[in-house]
Amino acid sequence: MAAAAAAAARVKLALVQLAVGAQKAANLANARSRVLEAARAGAQMVMLPECFNSPYGTQYFGEYAEEAGGESTAALAAMAREAQVYLVGGSIPERAGGRLFNTCTVWGPDGALLARHRKVHLFDIDVPGGITFRESDVLQAGDALTEFGTPWGRFGVAICYDMRFPEMAMIAARRGCVGMLYPGAFNTTTGPLHWELLLRARAVDNQIFTAGCSPARDAAVTYPTWGHSTIVDPLARVVATTGDAPDIVYGDLDMQLVEDTRRSIPVSTQRRFDLYPDVASQ
Repeated sequence: MAAAAAAAARVKLALVQLAVGAQKAANLANARSRVLEAARAGAQMVMLPECFNSPYGTQYFGEYAEEAGGESTAALAAMAREAQVYLVGGSIPERAGGRLFNTCTVWGPDGALLARHRKVHLFDIDVPGGITFRESDVLQAGDALTEFGTPWGRFGVAICYDMRFPEMAMIAARRGCVGMLYPGAFNTTTGPLHWELLLRARAVDNQIFTAGCSPARDAAVTYPTWGHSTIVDPLARVVATTGDAPDIVYGDLDMQLVEDTRRSIPVSTQRRFDLYPDVASQ
């Protein structure tokens, strides 16, 4: 019993930083190969990047979009089942009811769908001298927060720009989640400024593990991604990270550290809800 409890208190997470190209079939085959590689290396939970099956850009979303049960989600279910891992399937352009969403699906080791998260905050920005991008020209926003259960605890899921909105991680943590998982594709303007900073901020504010999984960088495309897939612990320490090339990032998440951190710095019991509202109760 003690050995089983100890095993359940620690999970090996892998972030698969994929090189994503124009051919969907090749992207799916590459994802399968790397998920299986991560499983062979001992990963029990694997995350893919945002838009892992297609180039990232508003001009691509309609062309690559699929309905639920399409080629990409079928491939994800099969990957999870074959690798026997919990698979956070990055995101894909999803078509539903005549609308397009940026959607992450989560799969259990038996290939069953555990969760579906549609990106809540659409990436509409205009950085002078940097980048202008408007997801809302093509995509619809999701309208729900997302969590899923595992033997190691509950995890929240959000996508890329969602990371900038701290309420999502706050609510997940106050509902008992031990981590937030963010498939993302920050660019080379905002990535060096904020990618690691935001992951560390969400971790330290909520005393949870955070992880962000990005596509590898392709300097030839109109939207080069920052890469640097990263895992952060509840004390805001970087557990593992990488550069901008294709890679797999591994980290051991010890759930005892969540408990120890919350006990030693007990912000969860010291909040002054007499002075400000509890966002988790709204």
